[in-house]
Amino acid sequence: MTFPLDDRTAERIAEVIVDIGGPYERKTYQLEKLLRHAGWPDPPEYDGSPRIEWLAEQLIDRKKNRSDIERLLCRVCDPREYEDGESSAEEFRAAINTRLAAERLVVSRTGGRPVLGELEPDGEKAVFSAPEDLDRRLRRLIEDEEAVDLLVNRVNETRLCQDSGAHTMAIIGIGSFVEGLLHALLNERDAKIRRDGFVGRNGRNISLSRAGLELMLDTAHQKEWIQLDAKDFMHNVRHYRNFIHPRAELEKQPRFDGDSVALCWGPVRAILNDIEERIEPVR
Repeated sequence: MTFPLDDRTAERIAEVIVDIGGPYERKTYQLEKLLRHAGWPDPPEYDGSPRIEWLAEQLIDRKKNRSDIERLLCRVCDPREYEDGESSAEEFRAAINTRLAAERLVVSRTGGRPVLGELEPDGEKAVFSAPEDLDRRLRRLIEDEEAVDLLVNRVNETRLCQDSGAHTMAIIGIGSFVEGLLHALLNERDAKIRRDGFVGRNGRNISLSRAGLELMLDTAHQKEWIQLDAKDFMHNVRHYRNFIHPRAELEKQPRFDGDSVALCWGPVRAILNDIEERIEPVR
């Protein structure tokens, strides 16, 4: 996989997005809005130069910031961006993927969401991995440095499990990372939850320290931090964590492999992209 993007790839991507003379041509204000929708911090203001050149320059200027580029590529392929939804989004995804092929990258649909993945050597299949540049991205979202250190270490341990073939433990680690991420965000960003906890289905209060991943995922969706598709797909990963109990694994015989782990990273990337789009950075 090639990252950062080559400058010529960035220029070709800009041509697709602006679509001069085409049915989806974007005006200057629409380009600025697109960058905001992609959650770019300090999105640039249009300077009056030709639109394709201007957008290509923004992509090249941020080419080492993978998270910004990834969110933009996914947003361009997101049905929410278009009046007719899926139809236009799929046209853009096909055009974007044609330009990304030389970089061994592809925007794939995972649980109904556009997610950036790596193309396998045969060019037929997308593979997902842990989010890149995770330390920097988490420190922009979470003030507690100790919590960030723990989360980064959890992902590193999960990668070790994945690389060594411990697929079940890797999937358990993925769910654990998301649980820790949401716990840290809810603790810092919601004073009421920090003080009073959650109201459970039976009407009883549940403290944040005792809240499980299901409740935190549902709460993050209610707060519009994450989209429904990402929440629902992550619930599947949550169920997989039950296989930490050997009895459950013996009963269900899940037979996880490397593809299973890669698939579970997809919703993690979608959730992190959602959060970065919707939550103001702390630094």
